Amino acid sequence: MQKTNAVPVTILCIAPILILFTVILSILYGAKSIDAETVWNALFHFDSSDLNHNIIITSRLPRVVAALLVGAFLAISGALMQGMTRNYLASPSIMGVTDGAAFVITLCMIFLPGMSSIGMVVCSMIGSALGAGIVFGFGSLLQNGLSPVRLAIIGTVIGTFLSSVSAAMASYFQISQNVSFWFNAKLDQVDPNIIKITIPFGIIGILLALLIAKSITILSLGEEVSINLGQRTKLVKAMAILSVIFLTGTAVALVGKVGFVGLIIPHITRFIIGVDYKWILPCAGVIGGVFLALCDVLSRFVNYPFETPIGVVTSLIGIPFFLYLIRTRGGERHA
Repeated sequence: MQKTNAVPVTILCIAPILILFTVILSILYGAKSIDAETVWNALFHFDSSDLNHNIIITSRLPRVVAALLVGAFLAISGALMQGMTRNYLASPSIMGVTDGAAFVITLCMIFLPGMSSIGMVVCSMIGSALGAGIVFGFGSLLQNGLSPVRLAIIGTVIGTFLSSVSAAMASYFQISQNVSFWFNAKLDQVDPNIIKITIPFGIIGILLALLIAKSITILSLGEEVSINLGQRTKLVKAMAILSVIFLTGTAVALVGKVGFVGLIIPHITRFIIGVDYKWILPCAGVIGGVFLALCDVLSRFVNYPFETPIGVVTSLIGIPFFLYLIRTRGGERHA
């Protein structure tokens, strides 16, 4: 094992332990604390008449699984976007991808009520593509180039516009309560059945990302360098965008909009392990999943005994990080 690979290999080796610890922590603590013996019995000797067993199996376990999946999906999406665009501010929430997904979901709930869960996931992915297309389309019209800060501003404006239109339409058609789930990211209301449906879509997105990991590493050095080394940059970018659409669309369909995970985690991962996307992508997935699950645990105690939306917790961490990046790297054009 090469010395440069020691840290990422270590992270991936201890990943099962980190995930198990996070799952246990998430199941044990909440508005109602549950002892370890009850958790064991619920998992291996489930009693449908026991209230605590039902809380564990139908609420807390699906909740932590959803948090792990969504955190991983968004972190990998953010890493791909930053590597592909060489933009240190790129992330699904800032580039309008999550807002586009929520916007199309709102349209589907208005004009196609009763849509199946699979249909909702597909609509979410279409919305992700729409949001990204609008942001990068507007960005391409700028005459003086597309700096990271400019792209972030465009993404924020477009995202806010899509969210405002969604809210207005939801209010007009009287479905505000129904769509609030996708705009407030309520992990406590996640549907266990939709987790099973979204996993295959997420796996496709992850496999696409891993397939182009080495190419993203080269592309992150610059498009000219990538072309000179024989890379098919258009194909790599197309596959990266497709992966982001799958992962972000799946994440939004599963729990709603969650901000800043795709911004924070890729930077932390690169700081720890370097710039090789062969390691960045899987490690970002692990760190992102654990990060969001721990944020979910924290959200239960911020305003105890009431729960704080997970998006509020990630924003409290993400906004200062975002401002720090602009302050320290605002003049740089590339990640």
